[in-house]
Amino acid sequence: MNFIDRFLNNITMYRLVMYYLIILLAIAAIFGAVGILPYSPIAIIFSTLFLVLTAWAASGICATIMKVPQNSESAYITALILALIITPGLPNDASTVIFLAWAAVLAMASKYVLTIDKKHIFNPAALAAAVTALAFGGTASWWIGGNLAMLAFVIVGGALILRKIQRFDLALTFLVFALASDVVTHIGFDPVSTIEKALVHTPLFFFASIMLTEPVTTPPTRRWRMIYGAIVGALFSPFIAVGAVTSSPELALLVGNIFSYIVSPKGKRVLTLKEKESISGDIHHFTFTPDKKLSFRPGQYLEWTLGHEKVDGRGNRRYFTIASSPTEDTLQFGIKFYEPSSSFKKKLHSLKPGDTIVAGALAGDFTLPKDPSQKLAFIAGGIGITPFRSMVKDLVDRGEQRDAVLFYSNRTAGEIAYRDVFDEAAHKIGLKTDYIITGNGKRIDAETIKRDIPDYHERMFYISGTHAMTNAFHKTLREMGVPMTHIKTDFFPGFA
Repeated sequence: MNFIDRFLNNITMYRLVMYYLIILLAIAAIFGAVGILPYSPIAIIFSTLFLVLTAWAASGICATIMKVPQNSESAYITALILALIITPGLPNDASTVIFLAWAAVLAMASKYVLTIDKKHIFNPAALAAAVTALAFGGTASWWIGGNLAMLAFVIVGGALILRKIQRFDLALTFLVFALASDVVTHIGFDPVSTIEKALVHTPLFFFASIMLTEPVTTPPTRRWRMIYGAIVGALFSPFIAVGAVTSSPELALLVGNIFSYIVSPKGKRVLTLKEKESISGDIHHFTFTPDKKLSFRPGQYLEWTLGHEKVDGRGNRRYFTIASSPTEDTLQFGIKFYEPSSSFKKKLHSLKPGDTIVAGALAGDFTLPKDPSQKLAFIAGGIGITPFRSMVKDLVDRGEQRDAVLFYSNRTAGEIAYRDVFDEAAHKIGLKTDYIITGNGKRIDAETIKRDIPDYHERMFYISGTHAMTNAFHKTLREMGVPMTHIKTDFFPGFA
């Protein structure tokens, strides 16, 4: 594993985005100081600090009024985005100060007030830019995208984020449709020149990596995400108009947010801890009772928010695969605790029955094919077994027969989790499970797969575990001749 992979695996998505935005603003301030950018470094610093402090205060007030956990990290990210899309101003410019204040307040209010079933619908920064434009007659300048000097930094940082969250398909779809839309609306002009100007002098890359990929307002599956990217890209050109209203990056995104809400699972859930238990080694299983039933497909994941004091650098949000089946009335997940633990895991470990946690942003394509005749092979390592617990439990409860083989690797036999579920599945639906104990010198390799499932070339493979493990098995399967279309890996933003 190279340095970039190690770095990305050990930082949360939100923290990566925040650092990226801070670096962009720091570089812009330096460029402003030496005359490369037409903005005073004092103006950039003032606007940034003012937006951060105002957003933090507004978020705290809204969270207190709405009686929900405050997510300071989210407030900081939104404020930093606003600092990069609203032209920097000085404190002696009253109109600029008012504009900045309203933008920060509106962005935070939208996360708490413009919600349906506790889920905000619109990208906060985009909504703030659109509303302030209507209220004050001005608009966001998107200055971060109009400067050639900043382009390399925008692209490199944006690529790291897209790699972290695996959303290149969304970004590329958006870019293709945005460029095509720009060419179509410039009929009569040189298309090559039009594309060049769009790439260099518009916020395309910043928009694709930061604005478009916000998890809560992005569709949950790849097919819907690509349609979402196409819609936003098609409306991105400023030369598209409906009556007196011309398009803008923020309006294009807001339209996309509406589409995303229509096709996405609705709302967040407040979950009350029912039970927690140690099921093997350092793996603990948590069972929660939701305030409302959540519809999901086995193998999908949720974003879990746990408010607590003294939040460390990893924040108060995590993505965990759902371990329970849709047939069960509870929501469950399994987690392995390491030392030293983050503040999130310490708080999670200390939860008692009756305590609550908030879950939302359901997503994921790591789900079974609809065709029940498709042969399956599951490969899991350690806590990566959780999506398979959900899938297998669902099949057992519904009595659905599938030709499936599970390879489950652990260092010791004592670390095997959910054995009762897989043993029951062996009896009721014919699941074959091969428990691989690496401490005994065994491992899952090409020879093991060929021996246990000679018809491997007919199977759909599902791999879940650490990033290094999933990459290694993906490579092994490809070398065995398994097509990429028959390999699915468990991935969710923030996985580390």
